[in-house]
Amino acid sequence: MSFKPPSLKVLVVDDHELTRLSLSVTLTQEQNIELVGVASNGQEGIDLAREHQPHAILLDLQMPEMDGLTAATKIKQAVPNTCIIAYSSVSDPQIEVMVQTAPIDAFCRKETPPAQLIELIKKLVKQPC
Repeated sequence: MSFKPPSLKVLVVDDHELTRLSLSVTLTQEQNIELVGVASNGQEGIDLAREHQPHAILLDLQMPEMDGLTAATKIKQAVPNTCIIAYSSVSDPQIEVMVQTAPIDAFCRKETPPAQLIELIKKLVKQPC
């Protein structure tokens, strides 16, 4: 009988199909990470977060229907222990200020190498969010 460490459940919320696909491939190749869902807008992200109770969510900030900051607030109300990583290509300093006032646990630029993103996810979920 072998011991298998518990999987970290991760949800991806991004309106760009290529980003969703690349994150899905990256996450599913990692041991101990389970991709529990992929959403293309904030409302889908909220619904999937409620359904799957992920440990971490990679959340784009700029999306149609509902932006990431609004979605983050609603997700934290529904699933308070979920760690939310704002995942954005925007380099506007105002975004970083907004992230500090929103219920975001970490900020990660989309240019970040996959290994660093995986490390951030694993590090973040080890602490209470």
